[in-house]
Amino acid sequence: MIEVQNIKKEFTKLINKKQKQSFLADDNISFKAERGEIVGILGPNGAGKTTLLRMIAGIMKPTSGKITINNLNYKNKEIQIKKQIAFLSGNTKLYKDISPYELLKMCGKYYGINEQTLEKRIQEIEKEFDLTTFIHQKIEDLSTGQTQRVGLARCIIHNPNYYILDEATNGLDTISSQVILDFIKKERKKGKCIIYSTHYMEEAENICDKVIIMNKGKIIASGTPKKIKEETNSTNLRDAFFTLIGGKKHE
Repeated sequence: MIEVQNIKKEFTKLINKKQKQSFLADDNISFKAERGEIVGILGPNGAGKTTLLRMIAGIMKPTSGKITINNLNYKNKEIQIKKQIAFLSGNTKLYKDISPYELLKMCGKYYGINEQTLEKRIQEIEKEFDLTTFIHQKIEDLSTGQTQRVGLARCIIHNPNYYILDEATNGLDTISSQVILDFIKKERKKGKCIIYSTHYMEEAENICDKVIIMNKGKIIASGTPKKIKEETNSTNLRDAFFTLIGGKKHE
């Protein structure tokens, strides 16, 4: 289980050359994500989603509050936790001059996977993400969808129990998106715990067991998609989302 308790993250920005101003990117965020569950994190740009996911993944430290993964915390068990998680960031860059196969080998060795097990794992991932036709090409020659599949593949080489995925299908074609979504749903059936940030409301409604909607650093609604639609008197999650944030449907 991933448990987030009263998390706050404070930043400081320059107003002018002499004046600084503090602000909370995330303000008193609490929720739980269980094994065998996909929890969607939704919200407009600037809502605090990416900052929250980076804290859960141990990339950033919260200003206050507590995050535990499988009852462990980063302060005492950072390496142990990171061996159990996969973190996909929306802006992670891959080495351009190597192939997906070489990248997976490198990542597997980083996690200390022995050669025989690693080769078997790469074969499984190659089939799962349909990498066969380009697994030995240079990454710089791949399409956006192919590169994103490789990016997710290298995150899960160590067969993690917890997934923290930030905009995993952003800007992808239908086929590449479906490959990733099918994989996520399979991992849920295996009992994996998945936190999934997305801008695509239809996608969230389709795969998430519950969703957390954020705006301006705060949680403004949480629950199953069905519950949130009922509470906002909406027929779909997109309309519910705009009702909650008070926004316009062209975003």
